[in-house]
Amino acid sequence: MNRYAQGFSLVELLLALAVGLVLILGVSQVVVSARTTHASQQAAMLLQDDARFVLGKMIQDVRQAGMFGCLATAYIENAPPAFDRPIGWSATGSSKSLTVVTADSGAEGGKPDWTVLSDCIGTAQAYLGNSPPPAPGQIRFAIRQLTYTFEAGQLKVSTPAAPAKTVLVDNVQVFEISFGVAANTGSTRVVRYDVSPVDESLIRSVRIQMTLRDPTGRVKDQAYSVVAALRNRLG
Repeated sequence: MNRYAQGFSLVELLLALAVGLVLILGVSQVVVSARTTHASQQAAMLLQDDARFVLGKMIQDVRQAGMFGCLATAYIENAPPAFDRPIGWSATGSSKSLTVVTADSGAEGGKPDWTVLSDCIGTAQAYLGNSPPPAPGQIRFAIRQLTYTFEAGQLKVSTPAAPAKTVLVDNVQVFEISFGVAANTGSTRVVRYDVSPVDESLIRSVRIQMTLRDPTGRVKDQAYSVVAALRNRLG
């Protein structure tokens, strides 16, 4: 054997393999951790998007509840009984619902439940569904009755014209509704929140609390809470 030949000893080779294995495991751990973090962030973003969509829609409808045109309900001829209760709710077992009679912003599409024609001076008339074309000086207001129902882990919406419930979001773990009430009919200040107020005329706002769960279990449950004021009762 050539005494000048050089190479690695068995100990050096084993040491190099051990160091390489440690480095590979470290890099792999970083990659796995980064992918897990990214997946968790994506799951959280999906839950936030669902919550933003649903709560944004409900806030808009609650804010316009009781808005039936430019004249008070007492001046609207043929006004349906639903106009007298722009906010309603019910709870049966694990099912809960919130009903709002609100101005249709146009985003819903389809046929309105009622239409109000008004000259915004002293006359107004309500029609079931669509109304005749407005005469000169008249304004047409589309009205919808929307019922949001929480049942079996889903939040759904329906209308009298479309009674089949449409699912808005799945994986709902908690859905709570409470109402901000004033001390008297002449006040706009909310003094407390009640899940079932006795006097509906004192309702000034609606608080919605919702918790969503990631079906893949990558993030913990996400809780959301919003408050929407009834603009038609706050002036």
